[in-house]
Amino acid sequence: MDEHIKIDGHCLGIRFPHQRPLRSNLVSVASSDKQVLASMAASGPLALLSLSPLCPCRTLPSSSSSSSPSSSKSLVFSRNSSNFVPPILAFHRSRSVSLRFVPSITRASTSDGHAGVENDAKLGESSENLVVLDDQKRGSQLKKRVVFGLGLGLSAGAVVLAGGWVFTLALAVVVFVGAREYFELVRSRGIADGMTPPPRYVSRACSVICACMPILTLYLGHMDVSVPSSAFLVAIALVLQRGSPRFAQLSSAMFGLFYCGYLPCFWIKLRCGLEVPALNTKIGNDWPILLGGRVHWTVGLVVTLISISSIIAADTFAFLGGKAFGRTPLTNISPKKTLEGAFAGLSGCILISVMLSKILCWPTSLLSATVFGILNFVGSLFGDLIESMIKRDAGVKDSGSLIPGHGGILDRVDSYVFTGALSYSFVKTLLPLFGV
Repeated sequence: MDEHIKIDGHCLGIRFPHQRPLRSNLVSVASSDKQVLASMAASGPLALLSLSPLCPCRTLPSSSSSSSPSSSKSLVFSRNSSNFVPPILAFHRSRSVSLRFVPSITRASTSDGHAGVENDAKLGESSENLVVLDDQKRGSQLKKRVVFGLGLGLSAGAVVLAGGWVFTLALAVVVFVGAREYFELVRSRGIADGMTPPPRYVSRACSVICACMPILTLYLGHMDVSVPSSAFLVAIALVLQRGSPRFAQLSSAMFGLFYCGYLPCFWIKLRCGLEVPALNTKIGNDWPILLGGRVHWTVGLVVTLISISSIIAADTFAFLGGKAFGRTPLTNISPKKTLEGAFAGLSGCILISVMLSKILCWPTSLLSATVFGILNFVGSLFGDLIESMIKRDAGVKDSGSLIPGHGGILDRVDSYVFTGALSYSFVKTLLPLFGV
């Protein structure tokens, strides 16, 4: 069924053709967008031409050729000039009208029907070229994502093996960048419309405090003083600010200190605080003396390696399982996550945890390794969902653009935020208390 838009009794030549098979993901215009299109056409010297066959309300005849039916819908904007080569605007399927410019290879014509058929054929070729360019862009992004992911993984592995101040300073840098991204999300339009964000000087001070927390944790051996003292200082700064202090400012700042500063400190306590030698780990027997020898392999190093490897396995298995079998949505917070993907991630996390427990000889029982894998998966999943919730309210896809192909720091470390605390609690509480 043809649909038209008329202004002052003149048809603008809009038609939704069903006689030429085009890429179904290229063009679609919802009926609610017709008013927008009409206002765009009325505001400037633009006329609307349909693709194929041309609108019968205009002087151009329609093509007699017929092809297989398709649900594709196309619109073309062109200027009324026989010497002007216009750009083609392809409308993509979305909630709002989205424009994409494609170089045109034909001229607009209002007197020759054959020119309209030629335009239709050339537009089909342009559409195919557009799809090819999209595929090439996706392939380039995937390659970039893999390259930078491998680089980050190798660098993180070296930092974890080094431990000590190397691990602490690297974590402090990550925490500082992550805190800056968090407070930028808080100040974004999506969140700031419903609340009052903290002043910029408070946000910057909180980012510095978060970066100092891992250093103080390693130096002092605990974080009982740094966290409440920092929270108290931030609260004083918010209360004494100019204007009217708001509770939303206090709550977002306190959560930032907890989320970006306090929770990452558990990785310091896990990697550097558990200095008991892992006597059952055979790798330590052959470890070079120059790299620390046998005493370098502590319980903290073994637990950290198993935990990080399990999180990587959970993310990988969840992604592959969701792509292959995902059907049931997991939550509205992240529509792309599915129950099937979550189950695959849980299975992969437990599998890697059990395998590494056999290789590193910690923990010693199958039940302990299984429980440890489950805790790692729960921490990684809900850490990811919480960061997705923040980004969803902020109205952004990524927390930043620091890492090409990956987004921001928070996009990469969201699965690790809560996992450090759960892993440390497992070692210090569950193992001695229940012997699991």
